[in-house]
Amino acid sequence: MSRITIFEVGPRDGLQNEKQPVSLEDKLWFTRGLVQAGARELEIGAFVRAERVPQMADTDALYAALAGKTGGLGKARAWALVPNEKGLERAAAAGARNIAVFTAATDGFANANIGMTVRESLALYKTLIPQARKLGMRVRGYVSTAFGCPYEGKVAPAKALKVIDQLLKWDVEQVSVGDTIGVATPGDVTKLMGPLMKRVRGKAALKVAGHFHDTRGTALANALQALELGVTTLDSSAGGLGGCPYAPGATGNLATEDLVYLLHGMGLKTGFDLDALSTLSVEMSRRMNRALTSRYVAAWAAGRARAAAAKSAPKGSAP
Repeated sequence: MSRITIFEVGPRDGLQNEKQPVSLEDKLWFTRGLVQAGARELEIGAFVRAERVPQMADTDALYAALAGKTGGLGKARAWALVPNEKGLERAAAAGARNIAVFTAATDGFANANIGMTVRESLALYKTLIPQARKLGMRVRGYVSTAFGCPYEGKVAPAKALKVIDQLLKWDVEQVSVGDTIGVATPGDVTKLMGPLMKRVRGKAALKVAGHFHDTRGTALANALQALELGVTTLDSSAGGLGGCPYAPGATGNLATEDLVYLLHGMGLKTGFDLDALSTLSVEMSRRMNRALTSRYVAAWAAGRARAAAAKSAPKGSAP
């Protein structure tokens, strides 16, 4: 394993919970900047009802602006969430080629998030996934609250595995295993993803991704543990942006910069330019008028400020 795929979720998962509207212009600038910084897999929006997630109301317009050779995506693949058949229709009309369906390990979270039980959501996706494939779409699956739920508490690994296994049986492109409210520790990751990775050996291991939130400061440790177990795709969000409107208390995702710094330090390749990514996140923070949670970005920005101050300081007189 010499290269890790970072699945950038900043434009969708990073922005969906922001209370102040983020303009379409800023979303386009952010998405294109991420591609220029090295992102090749990006989740840019969601074809959901605007009243449920207002920040995603312009996903159709975002796709229209990014379409074609001049759109700015280059060879990067843009992904969007699709919760139901109506969402699939919108995705197809917008020209989306890569979609993600999402469920949870618990009924409490599934009901709050998509208005269905886990069983009902799987019954829907059993027909929706083949429909998407007939349209030539790649399909990714999310299993939220795989470690803990804000409504039902700690989740047993066997319960989460049952849902993950079902999506894998339908041969989705990948299943992202989510610590939606950031309660997992590396020990929890081992208990769930250890048995999972033993079932998906060889190339099938590419079908598993880790998605860790940093609510309790364990996201980076959990990502490292997932790598040790054989996971080669990790979801993260530039600057650590993110949260979930249906998970009380949930804070940001694992910061892409923190993850890239760790991986590069381990000699692993990601394709990201860390300076370009940090510059982008700092500017996005300014445009959104909000602080970022990335520890790397904070240190990077402080170092840049010190260097600028030293450069502009008057030189002392010669003795």
